[in-house]
Formats: sequence, C-alpha cells, structure tokens
Amino acid sequence: MIDKIKNLPKSPGIYQYFDKNNKLLYIGKAKNLFNRVKSYFLFTPELRPNPKLSPRIVKMLSETTSMHYIVVNSEHDALILENSLIKQLKPKYNILLRDDKTYPYIYIDTIENYPRFEITRKVLKGKNIQYFGPYSVGARDILDSIYELCKLVQKKSCLKGKKACLYYQMDQCLAPCEKEVSKELYSSIVEDAIHYIENKKVLIAKLKERMEFYAENLRFEEAGQLRDRIERIAKSELISQIDLASTENYDIFAISYNDQRAAVVRLFMRSGKIISSTHGYININSGFDIDEAYERAILEFYGQEKPPVIAPILVAHDFREKTLLQEHLSLLFEKKATITLPQRGNKKHLIELALTNAAELLRQKRDDNIATPVKQLQELLSLECLPRRIEAFDNSHMAGEATVGGMIAFDGENFDKSGYRHYHLESRDEYGQMRETLTRRIEGFESNPPPDLWLIDGGTTLLTLAKDLLDSAGVNLDVIAIS
Repeated sequence: MIDKIKNLPKSPGIYQYFDKNNKLLYIGKAKNLFNRVKSYFLFTPELRPNPKLSPRIVKMLSETTSMHYIVVNSEHDALILENSLIKQLKPKYNILLRDDKTYPYIYIDTIENYPRFEITRKVLKGKNIQYFGPYSVGARDILDSIYELCKLVQKKSCLKGKKACLYYQMDQCLAPCEKEVSKELYSSIVEDAIHYIENKKVLIAKLKERMEFYAENLRFEEAGQLRDRIERIAKSELISQIDLASTENYDIFAISYNDQRAAVVRLFMRSGKIISSTHGYININSGFDIDEAYERAILEFYGQEKPPVIAPILVAHDFREKTLLQEHLSLLFEKKATITLPQRGNKKHLIELALTNAAELLRQKRDDNIATPVKQLQELLSLECLPRRIEAFDNSHMAGEATVGGMIAFDGENFDKSGYRHYHLESRDEYGQMRETLTRRIEGFESNPPPDLWLIDGGTTLLTLAKDLLDSAGVNLDVIAIS
C-alpha cells in the first residue's frame, strides 16, 4: 500500500479505503489525489495513521488494508462522483443522510388566458411561470383546497370542451369555455388563490369554516377528510414570528448533534416569510464530522437538477468544502450560488430558529421509542449497523404465471409505504426470481439509497445470493434470511 500511495497521480479524483475482507470503509474526493491521501499517513518508522486526524478517521485507517482510486477531469467531477458512490455503496465511515426526495412546488403560468395551478418538481419552460414552495408535505392538499375555494378552471381538458360542465353546475368554475369571463375577473380569482397559498393561516381558517359546516350538517366523513387535510397543511409550516417584511428568499440549513444522531433542519423563506420546513436524521455509528454533514445535506437536497426557485443559502456552521460547493451549485443553478454564515441581524435570527428546531428534534424521544427492539435485533444478529431502516423481500406468482417481486420498507417506527416497490419478473424458479428482484433494487440505489438491513424470505442459498450480489456491487449492507 505504501508504494501505491507514493505513486498516486497529482490529479483530481476519488479514493476508496477497504478493510481486510475487502469491505468498503470510506470514499473521499481530492483536488490532488497524491497530496490528499498522503496527508492521512505518516511513513516512518512504518506506515501508520496521522495522529492529528479525528478519532473517527484514525479508527477507519486502522482498519484499512487496501486502497483504490479513480481519476477524473476536475474537482467538480470528483464531488459529483463521490456523492453518487456514497449514496449507492453506503461506506461504513461516511456520513449517510437518507433523503432522496425532491420537494414539490406549486406553479402557475400567467401567460395563459385562464391559467391553472399545478404541481412540479422541475424547472419548466416559460418566462411567466410563478413558483410557490418547496413543500415538505401538503402541496397536493393546498392545491385541492384552492380549487375548492376559488372558481378556477378545474381541469386542463375543461377549456377544450367548449361547453360548461359539472364544475359550473357545482359553482366551482365560471366556465370560460362557454361563457364570457373577463380576464380581469379571472385574474382577481387567481390573486385570491395566491393569497391562500402564501398565507396558510388564512387558508386553514377557511377550511375550518367548511369543516364545521360539514360537521353541523352531519357530513362527518367529509369533515374528517378536511380535518386530516388541515393537519397535513399545518405540518409544513414552522411557527415563527420572523417576517422580514421584504421579498427576500433564503434556503436555511442547520445541523445539531449528540452522541447518537444528528438532526438536519431546512427552512425555506420566500418573500420574507418562512413557508415550509423539512428535517432529516443522520445516524452516528462511527463518529461524526460536521463539515461532511453539511456537504452531504446540501448536495442531497439540490441533487443534480436546477431547482425551480433559486435562493441564497444560509448555514449555521462554516465548513471545509463551502467554496467547492458554491462552484458546483453555480454550475447547477446556471447563476452564482452563495453559501453564507450570518453573523448578525435577521439572517442570524433565522439560523438561531433553525438550530433551536434541530435541538428540539434531538431532544424528542423518537429514537428512544424504537431503540430497545432495534438494538436487541442488532445485538442478537451481530449486525454492523443499528437497523433503523429495513427492507424485506418476497416473490409470488399465480399458478406459475404473473410472477412478481415485492419489497416493503420499515423505518424503525412505521412501515414506509412510499418506499414499497413492486417488480414484474421474468424468471420461473425461486432462485432466479430473488436474483432478479434484488438486482433491480441494487440498480436503484443511486436514486433510492440502500437501507441498514435486508430481510430475505428464504434459506441459506438465498442469503448467500443476496450477499454475493451486494459484494459484487461493493455495497456495505447487513442481510438476514428467515426460512
């Protein structure tokens, strides 16, 4: 390994450390592979970890027996490749933030004669498109609500019909497809809808009026549906007295951590008001690096596509790769990106609010409620990681036909139905079916990162199959099988 380190190229790239069983321990990126990897070690009197490094990295290097590297064209390419491989391969000592969502926006294209509100997760073509969001939860509920409260064109196909439909008879549309409706009148309705979108308290108050009406008229099922919708809309709103009384937009990231886990909070301020918030957890299995955590959190959130709304980024801590991330996001956004650590004023108050919420998430007993059974499972089966997320697989057919593979997901507290997968299979035998199912899942690791544990319905043969498939893909993942 000494010779390999001394002969590394002085080029950008990524490096991978492996243990004696050829299990992947860590993936890193470098502007100069030779200088970066060399900095991990002292070479006399023998090769050993640099004691100036963090305890986490020293422990990782003490387990390292081999190293591989990949040369790329630029530091920017190294950043993208590193992030992609970490998501797919789940190295033991990298910071792993499981958040592969892209959050939806509500939008309207005002160039249209009678525009409608829709949901998107991508930038759309058009100079007159107005975006609202992103929303962690409740985007669809907000959209449904404004169509119930405002007499907008309800469906894309309505204007093609040339005849007033049921929505007009229900007093939910002015029927511009058939009747004369001035653009001024319709624009005023659009403005009302925008007011509801931008002021959730006003929207929720209107929905509560309707819910009470349903309840008074013994329409309890409809009242219950509205109650649930109100709860979902309210969930994405962080209670805050901060209102900048301006048109400023910010994306705010804050991380707080303890010995067991870290909480990542993201706040979204639009036009001077906080419109939504999201959060995630980082499980701390082998030490923690706040710099790497911020890098992962920001990269995971923005992904590889330009967001519909581009806002300056505020962070609660400075971190090593801030300049590189700014350059990367500038290329992604197609405009200059800024990442700032506020020191005073309203922006500092926003950071304090985010940190307060991150600390509160850590204080909550959510993990403690699941720790006992999950910890027992880890100890009973000698698992490398605490299995907070589990995926279970089985295959089925109808008299030898219509063969399918199924995957369910458990997040340590609830079954995550949004994470379920269903695969149509070609194989006829049980072994081939499980191979096909697991291979399909592995192929999706880049967009949907691997869990902590796989549970296979089968015996030793299928257990070995699963481990072989993961090893061939270079993925660190515990596997158990129940026969």
